[in-house]
Amino acid sequence: MVELSQSEAFARIRLLRSPNIGPITYRQLLARFGDAQAALEALPDLGKRGGRQYRAIAAEMIEREVDGVRRAGAKYLFHDQPDYPPLLAQLDSAPPIVTYRGDATLAAMPCVAMVGARNASAAAVKLAREFASKLSSAGFTVVSGLARGIDGAAHEGAFPRTIGVIASGIDIAYPPQHAELQKRIASDGLIIAEQPPGTEPKGSHFPSRNRIIAGLAAGTLVVEAAPKSGSLITARLAGEAGREVMAIPGSPLDARSQGCNHLIREGAVLVQSPEDVVELLSGFDGTPRSTFREAVSTFDYEPEEMAEAEPADIGSLLTTAPVAVDELIRQSGTSAASVHMALLEMEIGGQLQRHAGGRVSLAS
Repeated sequence: MVELSQSEAFARIRLLRSPNIGPITYRQLLARFGDAQAALEALPDLGKRGGRQYRAIAAEMIEREVDGVRRAGAKYLFHDQPDYPPLLAQLDSAPPIVTYRGDATLAAMPCVAMVGARNASAAAVKLAREFASKLSSAGFTVVSGLARGIDGAAHEGAFPRTIGVIASGIDIAYPPQHAELQKRIASDGLIIAEQPPGTEPKGSHFPSRNRIIAGLAAGTLVVEAAPKSGSLITARLAGEAGREVMAIPGSPLDARSQGCNHLIREGAVLVQSPEDVVELLSGFDGTPRSTFREAVSTFDYEPEEMAEAEPADIGSLLTTAPVAVDELIRQSGTSAASVHMALLEMEIGGQLQRHAGGRVSLAS
């Protein structure tokens, strides 16, 4: 954990907001160059080696962002600060910087994510509210995404012991009908946003939000969900992170239950009561009972290896079809740090796209 100077905090925000810098590349840049200011100074050369002329985001834009966070009554939280949520920090793709309003200590307590259909049935909404209330009383912080339906019911049932993760900037209420609920949670619970203030939610923000919801919690409970819904994305991300995946079964005649039934068939744990959830998550040690998804394997390397690594020649191994980084390391015959350094340069140069599950491809 570090004590950040104001100048380093500003440089970190600027680094993360610069073009083609995602969470993984951000951390690798800090590991290689030691601090954000040095990384910013190195970006033009890295971009050139990656095949493009590169310019970091203007400092004036970050000044406006910082002012927007201040006016919203929010604060920044950086990945290596003491209050950063410990389970979220375990993800390779964890957001290096978030903004928040409310009580950050809620995220350090045992957390369970609850997600489900926006157009949920009345029975499922009631069930979600009851589950959330009992889980809150049992000592769990309930995490959800402030959407209509199941999300809103989970927040209401657990209030004030609840965390809302939003797909917009910290100053934007979405959906509008939950503006008052979001305000209440910001006052007495916790609201977390990855996007800069003033950012309206768009489609690509929701999967990113979902990984934070899954990452904050030891387990994710899906209450009611249709096939191919965002809730199933959250469940998949929870499984890939090595967390518990749980689902409440429903009638096969109701399309809104098919997603949960599919999860159970694929290895999620069937739960029928809050006590089932408490039993699964109490003392969770990182070994889930669910087999819905296995955790993604990675080749570990130390930060100092990144600082010394020369980029591997992996361009010929990549296509527009996603491939696991592990496979690139195997086929290249070089070190993990060298492959990651090559990917970093390609991403900064706009040639690389990262995908869920530790996969990468050439940018389409």
